[in-house]
Amino acid sequence: MGLISFLKEKFSKKKVEEVESYSQGMAKSRQNFSNKLNSLSKKYKKVNQEYFEELEEILIESDVGVKLTLKVIDEVLEESKKKRITDAEEINEILIDHMFEGYMEKGDSLTEVRFVDNGPTVLLVVGVNGVGKTTTIAKLAKRYLDQNKTVLLVAADTFRAGATEQLQIWADRLGINLVKGEYNSDPSSVAYDGMVKAKKENIDLVIVDVSGRLQTKQYLMDELSKLNRVIGKVIPDAPHETFLIIDATTGQNGVVQAKAFAEVTTLTGVVITKMDGTSKGGIILAIRDELGVPVRFIGLGEKMDDLKEFDLESYIYGLCVEK
Repeated sequence: MGLISFLKEKFSKKKVEEVESYSQGMAKSRQNFSNKLNSLSKKYKKVNQEYFEELEEILIESDVGVKLTLKVIDEVLEESKKKRITDAEEINEILIDHMFEGYMEKGDSLTEVRFVDNGPTVLLVVGVNGVGKTTTIAKLAKRYLDQNKTVLLVAADTFRAGATEQLQIWADRLGINLVKGEYNSDPSSVAYDGMVKAKKENIDLVIVDVSGRLQTKQYLMDELSKLNRVIGKVIPDAPHETFLIIDATTGQNGVVQAKAFAEVTTLTGVVITKMDGTSKGGIILAIRDELGVPVRFIGLGEKMDDLKEFDLESYIYGLCVEK
């Protein structure tokens, strides 16, 4: 049984709320990928060179990425020749199997924040302007407040106009504290104050909003290195997590951003925002292939509860099962 057939059978047995969220949030991506894939199989009852060329085009247009697309197409070609398969629908099943096997082969597939046993857990959140970083921080804070964790926000993005003010609004709405400094002040100084407060008050989770300026990688590297050192002096082995926020609607530019951040800091996870606003849901596969870092959360809507723990099976179902 192919992966899609397995998931159809699995999810048809009961209405799963999480799967419905993925189906609704990935409607545009499914239209661009699944519907085109099904149209292709109707056009070619038996596969040929033209079929594979069009298949390649569908994957690239879905932001799977050129490198991963070529790799998957080669694997599908090899398997189809070996098994002498010419039926287009069967080839599509093989394609999807290979696309998602690759994700799993990259290893770590953790989602939730990994909390330490003793003392505050520190999460750095990085990302360029406009990707939804502040809103994502608020959604993460609410998620763990709902799990009865104590949360502290730290506004270490002191260079972006309005960043601290936006975070303050969310902190007030959530009823939690925000440690902040003056505009253009030293981010490490703000982070230090935040760590001292978190340790003193025995906070469970500290979320640090970090500047994501990519004008020069060296500057960002120096800034993040200093932040890490300062945080680690107050809370040993911290920061424990570093999440990169990527806007799904930016397409391959998001992959470029991810690679740039991975060069200057150790990322432990990626959060994909605005998935409901893109028709190119393959970006998750491209980022995983390029970085080997797991997608931890995915934004499927604008509501606070629309930031979902990333689930590979639900993602596959949302992307590939035509409604």
